[in-house]
Amino acid sequence: MYQYQKSSRYFALVAHGVEEVGAAELEELGASDTKTDYRGVHFNADRESLYRIVYQTRICTRILAPLLTFDCHSTRYLYKTARAMEWNEFMSQHQTFAVFSTVSHSIIRHSKYAALVLKDAIVDYFRDDTGTRPSVDTINPDLWFNLHIQHDRAVISLAVSGSSLHRRGYRVEAGEAPMQETVAATIIRLSGWSGETPLYDPMCGSGTLLCEALMHYRQMPAGVLRDHFGFRHLPDFDRTLWRSVRETARQQLRPLPADLIRGSDISPTAVKQASRNARQLEQGERIDFRQSDFRRLPDLENCTIVCNPPYGLRLQQGEDIAGLYRDLGDFLKQHCLGSTALIYFGKRELLKSLGLKPSWKRPLVSGSLDGRLAKYELY
Repeated sequence: MYQYQKSSRYFALVAHGVEEVGAAELEELGASDTKTDYRGVHFNADRESLYRIVYQTRICTRILAPLLTFDCHSTRYLYKTARAMEWNEFMSQHQTFAVFSTVSHSIIRHSKYAALVLKDAIVDYFRDDTGTRPSVDTINPDLWFNLHIQHDRAVISLAVSGSSLHRRGYRVEAGEAPMQETVAATIIRLSGWSGETPLYDPMCGSGTLLCEALMHYRQMPAGVLRDHFGFRHLPDFDRTLWRSVRETARQQLRPLPADLIRGSDISPTAVKQASRNARQLEQGERIDFRQSDFRRLPDLENCTIVCNPPYGLRLQQGEDIAGLYRDLGDFLKQHCLGSTALIYFGKRELLKSLGLKPSWKRPLVSGSLDGRLAKYELY
């Protein structure tokens, strides 16, 4: 038996700063005994809950099922131990795979080299067993394996999520610096919005926040457009149970009311991109998009406002970034009475340019951005 089969314990990767948010979502989806770690959450789950978590999580980027844990003080021993595993229980020599790894506080110091050693062990297993070696595909492989070495203790895992879960599948077009889908989902969750008030994004870009709002309101699984999940490669995969999980999720969908979710952008190209992305989702055509400078919008009273303003890459040519944020702050103060605004600052130093005092702010990492999310009560 593999380690996950003995313990029913898994690991979810999340963005730094939202580990507690990820743990809460996992518990809602059926996980138990959650324990936060740096950029992740350990949790227990039965098979049904595992399938549900992978299919529906909006916050987690990957879910890992540990296969083997062992002391590891050299790459030679890493290769020997990995080479002895029965890799044909997860894949065939005709399938593709990739390895991603992390190494810290260990004799083995280079994560890329450690990943290469594991890759060689898998390839050599099949070459010796079948005479044919599987291919490595670092873009879109059939399987992702993870190697984590910390304090000379190694864990080899299968990514039961498959590729990163932020790749929802609806974003067929994107402008410059699009927001990662899992970050947008975190903002929607932290806003507390559940449909009691209209939701508006006055700088919608390619529409990621609004697409995540639609999926949140409709209770649509984040993986609804994905056609491949890594847990299908587990030796104990239950096809009937997986079918039941999908059907139960489908029955929980609810319709999106007209005019509940709306957005605009000064760029007509961005509006077209956002509209096309939203239409990849069922009922996405019910999101109202329009081309407009936010400074010319009618009042947005008693709304939930979500926004990822430009922080450099998305600015119009010659535009003053501090002035843009001041204008946004003035618009919120003067035209958004009774509303709540969640603003994401890709550059945290821009917080002071808005000219408003947040009710709270918190770190929220998006890719390479150490950003801040701030909430404003506009009374």
